[in-house]
Amino acid sequence: MQTRQSNPVARLKGILSRGVEGLECLLFPPHCVLCQTPIRRDDDGLCPACWQELTRCTAADYCRRCGRNASPFGIVNNRCGACQDEDLAFDGTIRAGLYESALRSLVLAFKFHQRTEYAGRISGMMKDALAVSGWARRIDYFVPVPLHWRRRLERGFNQSLYLSRGLCAAPARISTDLVRTRYTKRQWNLSEAQRRRNVKNAFAVRQGHPFDGKTIALVDDITTSGATLTECAKVLKAAGAKHVYAVVAAVAYSDPK
Repeated sequence: MQTRQSNPVARLKGILSRGVEGLECLLFPPHCVLCQTPIRRDDDGLCPACWQELTRCTAADYCRRCGRNASPFGIVNNRCGACQDEDLAFDGTIRAGLYESALRSLVLAFKFHQRTEYAGRISGMMKDALAVSGWARRIDYFVPVPLHWRRRLERGFNQSLYLSRGLCAAPARISTDLVRTRYTKRQWNLSEAQRRRNVKNAFAVRQGHPFDGKTIALVDDITTSGATLTECAKVLKAAGAKHVYAVVAAVAYSDPK
C-alpha cells in the first residue's frame, strides 16, 4: 500500500525535475568551458573538438623519469635521451599530459583566472595517470609545491594544494610541511640555468615534519626544466624522505639556453 501511494509522488518529482532541467537549458544553455561553443548538457563541460584536443594532449608516450615525450624504445636505464645526463633529485614523474592546446587552457584558467572548479577535472586526469604508475599504493604523503606567502596572497590560493586534495586517498595524507622561504621570480621566462639559480635554497621543511623514511608524491601543476621539483626533492630527501616522486598536470618544453 505504501509503495502504491509513493509512485505518483515519484512520478511527479520526475516530471518536475525534467521541467527544471529543460528550463535551465532554455535560460542558461551549456557552453564548452574552453571555447564557449554550445554543447549538450551530457557533454561533461567540453565540446567534441576540445575533448579531442584534450585526449591528444594526454595520449602520448613519455619518459617516466623526467616526463618528456619519449618512445618506449628510446628509454635506457629508465631515462630518455633528454634526461640521461640531468641531475634530477626526484625518483620519477607521472603527468596528465603535455602543456598545450586544451590542457594548457584548462591549467591557465584554473591557475590565473580563479577557475578553481577545474581542479577536479585536472586532478582526475592526474589520478588516472598515477593509478598505473606502479608506486601509487606506496605513497605516504602528497606534498604540494608551496607558494611563498606573498604569492599566495597575490593569487588567493595554492593551485598545487587544490590538486593534491583531488589526488589524495586514504591511507595517504596531505602534508604542507614543505614551505617556500624565499620570494622568487616567476620561472616561465627564465632559461634553465636561471631557473635553477632562482629556486636554489628557496625551500625548507618545518620542525616536526613527518617525512623521515616516507614515500612522497610531490604535486605541481606545470613542470618545464624540473628545477623546482628537483630543489623540493633535495630538501625532502635531506629531511629523511625515502623516495620522492613528481605528479604534475602538464609538462612543458623549455629552451635549454
